[in-house]
Order: sequence, then C-alpha cells, then structure tokens
Amino acid sequence: MNKTARDYIVFPLDVASAGEAEELVRLLDGHVGMFKIGLELFIDQGPSVIRMVRDLSRAGIFLDLKLHDISATVGRAMERVAGLGVDLVTVHAGGSFQMLEAAVQGGMGKTGVLGVTLLTDNDSESVEAAGFKEEFIREPRKLVELRARMARRAGCAGVVCSGREARMIKQEFGKDFLCVTPGIRPQWSLLEKDDQKRVTTPARAVSVGSDLLVIGRPIRDADDPAGAAQKVIAEIQEALSKA
Repeated sequence: MNKTARDYIVFPLDVASAGEAEELVRLLDGHVGMFKIGLELFIDQGPSVIRMVRDLSRAGIFLDLKLHDISATVGRAMERVAGLGVDLVTVHAGGSFQMLEAAVQGGMGKTGVLGVTLLTDNDSESVEAAGFKEEFIREPRKLVELRARMARRAGCAGVVCSGREARMIKQEFGKDFLCVTPGIRPQWSLLEKDDQKRVTTPARAVSVGSDLLVIGRPIRDADDPAGAAQKVIAEIQEALSKA
C-alpha cells in the first residue's frame, strides 16, 4: 500500500482524561495515520485507552512510555505491551545495549521498538549538564548517532530524533530504519518562543527522510482540529511532490 501524506502524521493524545482523548480520536479519525498515547493518559487509564482507540479508529497506535530500567524488567514489560496490540513503543536509547535488545525480544515481532535518542527539549547545555564528553556537547547529533547505532544493532525498528538528525539517520542506517520526529511545527504555527528547542516543519522533516511526524499542539489547539490536520497534510503533500 502506498504511503499517503496523512500516514506521516502521528497525533499525540496528550490530554488528562479518557473523555478528551475519545473526542479527539473521533474528530481526527481519517485525518492522521497514528495516535500516540503518552505517560499521562496511560497512567490514568491503562490499557483501556488502547482499546478505545482501536474501537474508534483504524489508525495505528504508538505507545510512548520511554521505558528505561534493568534489561529483565524492560523485557517483561515489553511482553505485556506486545499483548496489547500496539504498533510501536518507545524505549530510552540512553540505556544499555542489553536493555534495548531485551525490549526487542520482548516485543516478539508484534510490536516495534523505537529508541529515544535525545529529547527535543534538550540542547547542548542539557548534554553538558548531564556530564557527557566535550565532543557530544559541541555536536549533540553525535550523541544521537551513537545511540541510533546501538538501537540498530539491538534490532530496534527505528529511533526518535529531531528533524536535524533525520537525514544522517537515513544515510547511516538505511530507509527501512524508522525515523520518528517530534517537535514538529507547521509553517503556519511557528512561534518565537517554544519549549521544544529542536523543532522543524513537516515539509522540512519529510524532505530529510522522517517517516513519522509527531504533531500535537498545532492540531489540538486549533479551533478546527480536523481542518488543521488537513492543512498539515497539504504541507506534507507539497513537500512530497518536490521530492
């Protein structure tokens, strides 16, 4: 099946209640390719929210838990996740190779693992504060590359990285290694100040090789969320037509 512009869009259900999440799923079904369920909603609702999304939509399901623990614990947690029937789950690539490998094994081929390389609200100052070597402070993309290489070796389906690193990820690890890009801001929604420090536009992200674009606030906070999603689709389609 050919991938459409809509299939690039991952909408995060970053809301506090099941009712709000259900309203957004109903509004955006058919306008996005995947719904992302994060910590806040999953802790509040548990697996029931996954069932709700599956019942209301044919979109994919991305469980964004950012697992990070000892290998045995992460492996067992992934076995439970695989039983929920979600498509993708995040695991921190800042953990050990053994932890990532255990996550992949726990997914049992049913659920893909995405390694989180460097959170999009992190920058050189954050890397320095965490005690990394000078080379990573000067060029955080090197840290992203290092973690992506470990994720690839462990058998992960792909990584989460900013649009700044997407081209490098594709060139280094191939087109089949998923590149999921958060911090996406459509051209029409860019703000002077944003708590995401490594943001990019949908068109730019697609042009450099991102496979999935996590787009939240510009759609969620719009007066017409479905209309906003369609504007994003148009922006992606234009970029694809130039590829």
